[in-house]
Amino acid sequence: MLFDAFSLRATPLKNRAVMSPLTRSRAAENNTPNSLMATYYAQRAGAGLIITEGTSPSPNGLGYARIPGLFNDAQVQGWKLVTDAVHAKGGRIVVQLMHTGRVAHSDNLPAGAEVLSSSSETCPGQMWTDTQGNQPHTPPRAMTEADIQVAIGEYATAARLAIEAGFDGIELHAANGYFLEQFLNANVNRRTDGYGGTAEGRNRLVLEVARAAVKEIGAERVGIRLSPHGVLNGTGAFEGVDEQYLALVKQLSALGLMYVHVLDHSALGTPPVPAKLKTDLRAAFDGPFILAGGLDKASALQALSEGRADLTAMGRAFIANPDLVDRMRQDAPLNAPAPETFYTPGAKGYTDYPTLAG
Repeated sequence: MLFDAFSLRATPLKNRAVMSPLTRSRAAENNTPNSLMATYYAQRAGAGLIITEGTSPSPNGLGYARIPGLFNDAQVQGWKLVTDAVHAKGGRIVVQLMHTGRVAHSDNLPAGAEVLSSSSETCPGQMWTDTQGNQPHTPPRAMTEADIQVAIGEYATAARLAIEAGFDGIELHAANGYFLEQFLNANVNRRTDGYGGTAEGRNRLVLEVARAAVKEIGAERVGIRLSPHGVLNGTGAFEGVDEQYLALVKQLSALGLMYVHVLDHSALGTPPVPAKLKTDLRAAFDGPFILAGGLDKASALQALSEGRADLTAMGRAFIANPDLVDRMRQDAPLNAPAPETFYTPGAKGYTDYPTLAG
C-alpha cells in the first residue's frame, strides 16, 4: 500500500509516503527561499507529498535563525523556484506555516518584529542565534485580542501567497510547542479571556485560523499538524487533553480540511500519544489522516494495512536519502543522516547525499 497512488482530496499523489516538515535553516538572505532549497526539494520529489520546513506567515514568527517566511513578494518568488522544481519532477508539495511564537530569540527576528505568545511566560531552554550563539529564549509579550486578529489575518494572507507561489496547499503547524499550540496547551496558555481558560477557549484560535485559511484558498488545500501529549518547548500533557483534541478534530472535520497529520515523538524518548487517542482522532476526522513519528518501511506498511492511517510521514530518512521511496521499494540500504549539518548553512549535508543512481 505504501507505493499505491492516493487522492488527497483534490490532489493526486503517486504514493502514500510523505516527507515530513524538516527545519533546515538554509534561507540565509532575508528569510527568502533560494535555488539551493529548490535543488533539495526537487531531489526528494519521489515522495507522494512533500511538506516543507516550517515557514513563518509573519515577521514575528521567524524565531529561529535562517528559517523561511511567506509574507512578501520576494519570498513568494523564492518559493516559486521550489514549487516549479518539484512539480517538474512530478511531485506534490505543501508549505507548512509555522509561527514560532515564544520559541524565539529577538536576534533572529527582523527589525520591528517582536516575540508574541498566548501568555507572557518565557519558553524554557535556549535558542541558537548567529550573532551570540546559544541564548535563552526572549520573554514574549502576551497578545491582546487585537494582536490575535492581526495574526489570523497573517495566516490568511500567507495561505493566499502559498497558492500564488505554486504550492498544492498549506499545513498549519499546531504542534511541537509553536504559536498555535501555545494557545492549545493548558500548560502554556494562561489566558482568562475567550482565547483561554477552557478547552473551547484554547481551541478557538486554531479553529479561527483554519477557517480564515479555508475562506482564502478552500478547505481541500488546508491541512493541519497536531501533537497531543507532546512535550517540546514547555508543553506536555494536561487534564482533559484527549477530550480537547477530539473536540478540535471533530470541528476541523466539519470544515472538510485537506488532512489531519498527527505526530508521535516517542521514538525520540518522549511519552507516546496513546494508541486509543490516535484511533479516536482518526475516527473523528472524516478525511485523509497522516501518521508520523519514528516510522520506517515496515511500520508504515503496518499502519496502512491496519487502517490506522491513509498516509505515513518520515523525516530524517528523507534528509539522508533523496531517493527514499525508490530505496524502500527495492529494500536497498539507507544512508545515515549527519545531524551536525541539519541546521548549518550551505550544501554540505543538504544536497550532497548520494542516490542509488549515483
